[in-house]
Amino acid sequence: MRKFALALSLCSSVVLFAADTAQQRLSDATKVFKEIMATPDKGVPQDLLEKANCIVIVPGMKQAAFGIGAKFGRGYAVCRQNNANWGAPAAIRVEGGSVGFQIGASNTDIVMLLMNERGMRRLLEDKFTLGGEATVAAGPVGRQTSASTDVQLQAEILSWSRSKGLFAGVALHGATLRPDNDVNEELYASKLTNKEILTGGQTAPAGARDLITALNRYSPREQKDTPIENRAKGKMKK
Repeated sequence: MRKFALALSLCSSVVLFAADTAQQRLSDATKVFKEIMATPDKGVPQDLLEKANCIVIVPGMKQAAFGIGAKFGRGYAVCRQNNANWGAPAAIRVEGGSVGFQIGASNTDIVMLLMNERGMRRLLEDKFTLGGEATVAAGPVGRQTSASTDVQLQAEILSWSRSKGLFAGVALHGATLRPDNDVNEELYASKLTNKEILTGGQTAPAGARDLITALNRYSPREQKDTPIENRAKGKMKK
């Protein structure tokens, strides 16, 4: 317990020292995404990004360790609106501990793709744990991925990390994701929940336009009718 408390204290000190604004974190998330997608042979496969319902980007996740490690990161979740273009970002916090013989501190960028509606619904909860309530797997790296990767395609969430220039798939088992309401209020000047932002058609702040533009550029998707819309059109034809 003492080692874990020490790790948490060290991690908190690192986070406070590197404290930034909601807007700066958005810029950092945009930079991380663009840099990863600029190297397609070593980045997130294009076909997975196009299929994903949501993406989570955590720039500079902190990990401090002294026998037992503690992780803490702040980032943003963005989901598709009407099954097509990407919408407004919602702030999230990632927290988790790892057991291992590590000494020092690290700074790691995290990217997660939520591949289906079940994964998307997790983001609307007060909190959820990767590998607990939500299935998570290390994502593949490269331009394309084969549809035969059963473990990866059955997972609700695929995750990657980038540290010291190395980008690789990593299964973040045990990490907890929760809304970062203080950051949402800072960004939107209103007490909005992640559910209101991700599903309510919330207008994105000006500072998020660069990120949304980049997401739409690298993963375009034509809007499709929902089952309700399809039924409505069928009635009109009759």
